Amino acid sequence: MQILKSFMGALFAVMFVMGAAGVARADVAHMTVGAGGYDLVSYQTNTKPLRGSGDFALEHDGVSYLFASDANREAFKANPEKYLPAYGGYCAYGVSVGKKFYGDPEVWRVVDGTLYLNLNTKVQDLWLEDVAGKVSQANTYWKEIKDKPASEL
Repeated sequence: MQILKSFMGALFAVMFVMGAAGVARADVAHMTVGAGGYDLVSYQTNTKPLRGSGDFALEHDGVSYLFASDANREAFKANPEKYLPAYGGYCAYGVSVGKKFYGDPEVWRVVDGTLYLNLNTKVQDLWLEDVAGKVSQANTYWKEIKDKPASEL
């Protein structure tokens, strides 16, 4: 029931943000909710990330983000680069080896103010062995793979 309630809240928020007429024309099969619906600001302000709510949605660069509060939504709106995950939310370890893997929003670290997601805890353990080295490698690869589909890597 909670999942249905969250989904309906997110759908309502998208309808509110886009306007009812916009949703009727939108291709909702391609609607993207960033960070699995987690509140990006909460990664840096809480001990663990919070699930966002459709009541506090915001679209940024074609992606809808959900926040746990209006204050968090406004903080993101004021400085999205501070809160967006590195590498478009792809797995930080994966990018460090030139690949794009799903970044699980529950497997994360904030390092030097940047949010990094990883595929799973085993992959994150590999990444944690040399965070600075992996970030350096990923930054280099990201320039090459940023605009390439994951299937081509």
